[in-house]
Amino acid sequence: MTSTTEPKKTEGGLGETVKVIIQAFLIAIVIRTFLFQPFNIPSGSMKETLLVGDYLFVSKFSYGYSRFSFPFSPPIFDGRLLGSTPNRGDVVVFKLPRDEATDYIKRVIGLPGDEIQMIDGVLHINGTAVKREDAGYWMDDEGGGRVQRVKRWTETLPNGVSYYTLDLVDNGFYDNTPVYKVPPGHYFMMGDNRDNSTDSRVLSQVGYVPYENLIGRAQMIFFSVREGEPAWQFWKWPWTVRWDRLFSFVR
Repeated sequence: MTSTTEPKKTEGGLGETVKVIIQAFLIAIVIRTFLFQPFNIPSGSMKETLLVGDYLFVSKFSYGYSRFSFPFSPPIFDGRLLGSTPNRGDVVVFKLPRDEATDYIKRVIGLPGDEIQMIDGVLHINGTAVKREDAGYWMDDEGGGRVQRVKRWTETLPNGVSYYTLDLVDNGFYDNTPVYKVPPGHYFMMGDNRDNSTDSRVLSQVGYVPYENLIGRAQMIFFSVREGEPAWQFWKWPWTVRWDRLFSFVR
């Protein structure tokens, strides 16, 4: 009696395990596609707002859904479903227009129809200089004991959104630019680390970002490790995790 029932129990247990795994996978796909997608920061273009080693949740529902909202970006439809437009100052993840396999993260500076220009390191929107106030210096910990003192500013956009920008050098390459006229249905993106950001100022590399290419808005840092430290080395976490950045909101 025992020998005939045990195999059935084993088969049932294996079937339940497979079912749970499939259900968990489907739930993860739904969450990633429609709600939140994890994203990690690979470069310093958004310092000090975002640091190398930060892990974020990006809200997929903030601007609605395009084909880039789905894994592998299948060409199943054009435009956006349930779309809403980003606000000036939002920190956004988007697909690079010239390479739709690459994700970028920058701040929305210019809206469709805007004229954007940098003059002597000061951002101008539609011919008016954006308010910029001295915010002292920021100590940039580059890892390996290297610390750099960087000039910092508080920049306030016309809609009242404020954030820090960094100024690594005077008269940087993109501190003086021509006027950029943002086309309809496109956005002008810039990194907060102004002298170390390849963004919409570089037309050949990034340029104007189509509305369809927006993936979502950066919402919260859920994990962060020091630059150059592997996140998977959990035994080092007491010393490598930036505990003060965990569960902080991106602004």
